[in-house]
Amino acid sequence: MKKLIWSFVFVLSFFLLPITATHAASHEQQLVKEIKEVIKNTYVGTIDGDLKSATSISEIIDMLDPYSTYFTEQEFEDYMNSINLATIGIGVVIEEHNDGILIKDVIEGSGAFEADVQAGDIIIAINGKSIAGSSVQEASSSLLGNEDTQVKITLKHNDETISTKTITRKKFALPNIQSELLFGNVGYIAMASFSEDGAQLVKKALLDLKQRGATSFILDLQNNGGGYVTTAEELTGLFPSAKVAYLLEEAHGTYTIPAAHQDAKFPANTRILVNRYSASASEMLAASLQDQKAAILYGETTYGKGAMQGFYTLQDGSYLKLTVGKFTGPDQKAIHEVGVKPNIQTTAAPIFQAHFDALKEQYPKYKKLSNVKNSTNTQKLTIKIPSLLTSQIAKGHIQLVALGANEVSASAKVTGNSIIVTPTNPLSLDQEYMLFIHPNAHSKVQKGYYQHIKITS
Repeated sequence: MKKLIWSFVFVLSFFLLPITATHAASHEQQLVKEIKEVIKNTYVGTIDGDLKSATSISEIIDMLDPYSTYFTEQEFEDYMNSINLATIGIGVVIEEHNDGILIKDVIEGSGAFEADVQAGDIIIAINGKSIAGSSVQEASSSLLGNEDTQVKITLKHNDETISTKTITRKKFALPNIQSELLFGNVGYIAMASFSEDGAQLVKKALLDLKQRGATSFILDLQNNGGGYVTTAEELTGLFPSAKVAYLLEEAHGTYTIPAAHQDAKFPANTRILVNRYSASASEMLAASLQDQKAAILYGETTYGKGAMQGFYTLQDGSYLKLTVGKFTGPDQKAIHEVGVKPNIQTTAAPIFQAHFDALKEQYPKYKKLSNVKNSTNTQKLTIKIPSLLTSQIAKGHIQLVALGANEVSASAKVTGNSIIVTPTNPLSLDQEYMLFIHPNAHSKVQKGYYQHIKITS
């Protein structure tokens, strides 16, 4: 009997298929017959050619959709590792530097971590060869390798001293989740992949941020190419009004897949960020939450991969990845080759608008000074204010906030009918800001105001 295992992006098919290969056929012909039988029973899609007459694996794969493919055992392992952000190397996050390669972060439990390599160290040589002027890709090819092999790196430390360490390569996983508490107690969670433990990592970040005071949330799925379908089901369960994970159309029927129960929940006003590279399981989650009004989507229309693949083990230990169904959200709107259109489409980074809306929601009685103001001046902002407000401004409080981040240190003064805001450090180009004029706590008549500001180059 064949065993169907979970695919990363979209597995949900549980057919047990008989082995049809005969002992008399060649090895590839055995696989060809086996693959044809799997396709006959489970494939959902167009077959571009005569499957019966195909005599090789590559010929068969060419007839299928671009998401169906064949993996050797090693290729399958590499693919698994890529979804779980796992690889084999010394365990560092790096970027280019004039002197070599700068270590930005060291992964806990990695070979570099055990060798006491520190963030801020600069790799200047690998196996005795200088890497000054090398790209990240060139350095990575030398740092990665087979498990339990060793590589010698020469480091320049912050105090300008030099040391050489021999590090054993180990399997490690890059961080999948990044989280931060933004201004206004807005919790931000970015998810790189729907890894096997992805929902548990998001849940942990959610609870940690709530403990730190977060009252609203932004979940960033930009550039997230998908992963385990079970992770999508578990993530859907983190949203209180989402009861359905997705609808699945397979070769033998259509099914409603429920969200997995979770004891922790995002608030109802959670904002989801997506872009054109949000695909597969990311689109599954986005569509489900949008259809059930469980979250608000920001960004641009997603990639459009609404097809689900299953992995089938073949008799020699290789694998067939095959499209076995198509999925939609509960409203049955097409996703495949269409994508998911966000509730609020943005041309700039969607984090700016999402954070702006989250903050505006916190101050429902505040009035907008004017429409979005564009500025090219990074040293000083001049904001027009109502004439009636000029006499009261000294009694209030002014805050400048970098959207997607935190408060910016700045001074302010009133000149005529304008506020002149001078940041301690120059503002960032192509960044967006929000200016608050808070009312005096003791005033019963003064109103609060806000202004959305874009710094353009």
